[in-house]
Amino acid sequence: MIARLLTFPLILILAGIAAAAMLIPATHALVQRDHSVAQAFAYSSVLGMTLIFLVGLALSGRPRSDNSDLENLGSLMLALTGLPLFLALPFYEGLETTSYLNAYFEMVSSLTTTGAPIFTEPGRLTDSLHLWRGIVGWFGGLLMWIAAAAVLAPLNLGGFEVTASAEPGQGGGQMERFERASSAKRLAQVTLRLAPLYAGLTAALWLMLMIGGDRPLVAIVHAMSTMATSGISPIGGVQNAQSGFAGEAVVFLFMLFALSRLTFSSDTVTVARPGLHNDPEFRLGAALVLGVPLLIFARHWVGAFDVDETENLAMAGAALWGGMFTVLSFLSTTGFESASWDEARGWSGLGTPGLILMGLSMVGGGVATTAGGVKLLRVYALYLNGQREMERLVHPSSVGRAGAGSRRIRRRGAFVAWIFFMLFALSLALVTLTLAGLGQDFEEAIILSVAMLSTTGPLVSVAGDAPINLLVLSQPIKLVLCAAMVVGRLETLAIIALLNPSLWRR
Repeated sequence: MIARLLTFPLILILAGIAAAAMLIPATHALVQRDHSVAQAFAYSSVLGMTLIFLVGLALSGRPRSDNSDLENLGSLMLALTGLPLFLALPFYEGLETTSYLNAYFEMVSSLTTTGAPIFTEPGRLTDSLHLWRGIVGWFGGLLMWIAAAAVLAPLNLGGFEVTASAEPGQGGGQMERFERASSAKRLAQVTLRLAPLYAGLTAALWLMLMIGGDRPLVAIVHAMSTMATSGISPIGGVQNAQSGFAGEAVVFLFMLFALSRLTFSSDTVTVARPGLHNDPEFRLGAALVLGVPLLIFARHWVGAFDVDETENLAMAGAALWGGMFTVLSFLSTTGFESASWDEARGWSGLGTPGLILMGLSMVGGGVATTAGGVKLLRVYALYLNGQREMERLVHPSSVGRAGAGSRRIRRRGAFVAWIFFMLFALSLALVTLTLAGLGQDFEEAIILSVAMLSTTGPLVSVAGDAPINLLVLSQPIKLVLCAAMVVGRLETLAIIALLNPSLWRR
């Protein structure tokens, strides 16, 4: 079965795209007169294209057969674990001062859009290597965006199981929203529909950030990181960018896309009434983006009067903006920090709000977006179920007033969402105990587990009292974190679906 997945065209296509993409940092390094890095990327690209051509030539005589959705899911998992071995090759050769495992960790972190900063000093990496990190993260976001519509939705996974009538991993139900076509044709259709939109939004954000004052490399990496929700930055975050408040405001607008697929599409409608204002995910996300900063702002305001500050209004405005930007950033699992966030914490006396940021990251963004986490739709389903149960405590014989769709979400959707939540909690406990057993401090183990499973890598730098240096971790811990990133990106229900015996009997 593994041999069949290795020869599936999806793997070859992804590897081919990766090999071709290596020419971009190779050209950039050549222009920068960084010949060693240029050679590393150019040689890796040629090597990859040659191997892909030879494999394709060897398979050219075989009859073509369309793989099932489960086999596509298996190929996706194999891509997230195996493709970084190839992606890490030019990074390792270009950097020259790190181990191959560190390069592999960096590529897994980028491809899964986790963005865990293993190299915390931006100056250690050249601009071309930073560009490669951004490209891999951007490509990973596009891959998961396409996979959500073409692979996970037909299998009722990735959050789609909340509104589907069929069992997770079994197909049916959600297929009515998509073209009834073969797996390969569906992948092509979804790619042709989503890739230009994804690239166009990235280009628009890149242009806006350059107009705001960022140099082109910083602007393109931040634009790609925002669209992919990877949080990758060549300068340590948007708070260090030259674009300042204007750049943060533009990034804030584009991060709203991670709250709901309905911000730019209508193929994942979760309610009968159309419109973004009727989408429960977007409404719940907007409530968190506004509500959490207001709660923090209230504490800021009281703290300001306690210390008798003379610039309360200016500092209060900065605190409110810093809270809104940072809350949306971690809710979308991007992990950017506002330049006003540190000032707001110091003004109010608020310590490191690690629990708040970790909680937001675990909630995550919308279904069929590049965001990770539990997903807002699952949280909404649990909210509906809890609301109904409280009503029944007061009126045990009452009949719910919601329609058929809401009843399905409230009953069966909430049941499946609770199963996923428990699986997420068990995964969190397992990873935490494993890291603690390998010698990691327990508090740091919890932060690392939440960061990897929610694909919010910047948590390791801001959630604790002090940043966690990933570079000095032992090799077994790094391998565990790599596995946690893949599980967090694919989600536990998808991993369980891969255990289906029908997949491995073929």
